[in-house]
Amino acid sequence: MKTNSTKKRNHVPIRVNALFLTVFFLFSILVLRLGFLQIVKGEEYKRNAYLTENVTTKLDAPRGKMYDSHYRVVVDNEPVFSITYTRTRDADSEKRLAIAKKLAQLIDKDTSELTDRDRKDYYILLHQKEVEKRISSAEEKNTPPEKLYDLMLAKVTQEDISSFSKQQLEVLAIKSEMDRGYTLSPQRIKIGATEKEMALISEHLPDLPGVDIKPDAARSYPFGDSFRDMFGQVKQIPKLKMDFYTSRGNDRNDMVGTSFLEEQYEALLRGTKSKIKYITDKKGNPVGDPKEEKGARGSDLVLTVDMDLQKEVERVVEEKLKDAIKGKYAYDNKELNKAYIVMMNPKTGAILSMAGKEYDRKTGKFSSIPFGNIYHSYEMGSTVKGATVLTGLQQGVIDPNSVIVDAPLVFGDGGKLKSHNNMGPVNAVQALEQSSNVFMWNIAMRLSGYDYPHKRFKEHKVNEAFQILRNSYSEFGLGVPTGIDLPSEATGYNTGVSDALSQAMYFAIGQFDTYTPMQMAQYVSTIANGGLRMQPHLLEEVREPSEDPNKLGKLLYHFEPKVLNKIEMKESYLDVVHKGFYEVMHGSKGTAAWVFKNKDYNPAGKTGTAEVDKATGLVNKTLIGYAPYDNPEVAFAVVVPKIREGYTNLEIAEGAMDAYFNKKKEGISTDSTTKKNENQVEPR
Repeated sequence: MKTNSTKKRNHVPIRVNALFLTVFFLFSILVLRLGFLQIVKGEEYKRNAYLTENVTTKLDAPRGKMYDSHYRVVVDNEPVFSITYTRTRDADSEKRLAIAKKLAQLIDKDTSELTDRDRKDYYILLHQKEVEKRISSAEEKNTPPEKLYDLMLAKVTQEDISSFSKQQLEVLAIKSEMDRGYTLSPQRIKIGATEKEMALISEHLPDLPGVDIKPDAARSYPFGDSFRDMFGQVKQIPKLKMDFYTSRGNDRNDMVGTSFLEEQYEALLRGTKSKIKYITDKKGNPVGDPKEEKGARGSDLVLTVDMDLQKEVERVVEEKLKDAIKGKYAYDNKELNKAYIVMMNPKTGAILSMAGKEYDRKTGKFSSIPFGNIYHSYEMGSTVKGATVLTGLQQGVIDPNSVIVDAPLVFGDGGKLKSHNNMGPVNAVQALEQSSNVFMWNIAMRLSGYDYPHKRFKEHKVNEAFQILRNSYSEFGLGVPTGIDLPSEATGYNTGVSDALSQAMYFAIGQFDTYTPMQMAQYVSTIANGGLRMQPHLLEEVREPSEDPNKLGKLLYHFEPKVLNKIEMKESYLDVVHKGFYEVMHGSKGTAAWVFKNKDYNPAGKTGTAEVDKATGLVNKTLIGYAPYDNPEVAFAVVVPKIREGYTNLEIAEGAMDAYFNKKKEGISTDSTTKKNENQVEPR
């Protein structure tokens, strides 16, 4: 037993030693291998590790929708397919040009936005040696390298860039889009590809590296062209604004609002982008499948505009303008081609409708130009007389009971100035009712220190009179920004200050400075509401995007009416103008009473005629007003430039106001809980 036990004990150390030797041998091999990898191959693997990279690209999310004041969709997102190009690091300019040439044979590409600079760059790309030969003088040949390309651009002529064929321009337009994007960032070449184009692209994908067809969204307009210009456009970032947007975190290939509401509220409408994460090899090509983080649609906007009213007002403007151009006054109105109207809530500044129409005599068609209400300015004539009377009252040169004899004014040089009729003695209310020029001229003369009966200056203050009138007008919104929520607006033309008394007198009757229809709407609203200049606005609410197409998302923001300034004057002074405006539309001698005196909505307002060309008789015909007189809920301004005969200004205002109050009677224009139609959703 002892011998067997001893033998077993001797076997154990042998096995353990063998195991240790095996482990030691394997460990040694591992150490040697690690040493080889680290010492011999370490630098190589380190270099290779740096040649892989994590790259994140972004894709635009759908933009927020827009709704009218009754929560009907007016701007939506329509699913489309876009042709995209994703550039890799090894895709140089020549490779991109080759792909662009192939694409140009398969798709139609719009070339209207190509600039002369784009064409010159392309010409140099195609004819570089030829352009270099044009650098001939010794001075030119010594041009520093950093300025050489600018010199080459200068050598490309207008004739050169006009020589491109339609096919070449399409190649240029495609390549320009391909060049805009970052590496591995899909760049839209064409939004809204046709079925035929998609089929052709699919057939040739192996020959079009980087080209793909992706689902996308484009703006759609359920109400057609109505108010469409004011919604604005969505395009890729314009080259001229590239620095502006990239400095604010945008990518070069972003789709952004480029005009009007789309531009004004870009930060709200723009969604959260989807992110696509790639791992690339040393050549910059993706390795494996990308990972995507989904984005979110932008916020929704609820606007102040009632689209039913808007469409009807547009119809009225077009109909009345056509009557003036084609009807019995056709011979006289050969210069007439456009008209504008703004309707707003005088208590809140909410824009209810904003329309403009322009007639093309060559095609016989109308185009919508609602933006003319904020960008085009005109002499407005007698519609400004309300501000003139209030200035005279405030400055103490007249009082509510002042009476001035409306008779021709005769000056020392024999010159005469008179109203359209000799009205005899009139007070301020009557002067507004009958549109007395003489009454307003007396205000201007008194402000200027001119004693008319004696035809001499007691004190020469014409410059001061100009400044007093212009400052007073500005408090109503005339000649200054209205503050409307759009990217820009015109403020009219300030004709400056003159030493001539006659110029101050013409200023007082609206025939000196120019104003926009929007400024006129703000001006009459200020009078209508008792002296508060309200900021005009198109945005009413901002809502979270909703997953339910029949429900609006959570309310994020509601516009609170903003008072820009308050007219500091006696209420009795404003009452004088209110009564004068009422008599314009109801008095026995009111200049618009024959149209409005029987209207049950009880309007008030002021007509205007500004002489444009004395020789031809061209005038601007205008009209401002509000209703109801005792509790105004809608104010308006109408401008019809370059007309000779007819009452188109009155007819447009009548049709628009009738439309507003008829819809109110029907429970449409003021009740946001109206019967749903296919485009309408409900707030939650």
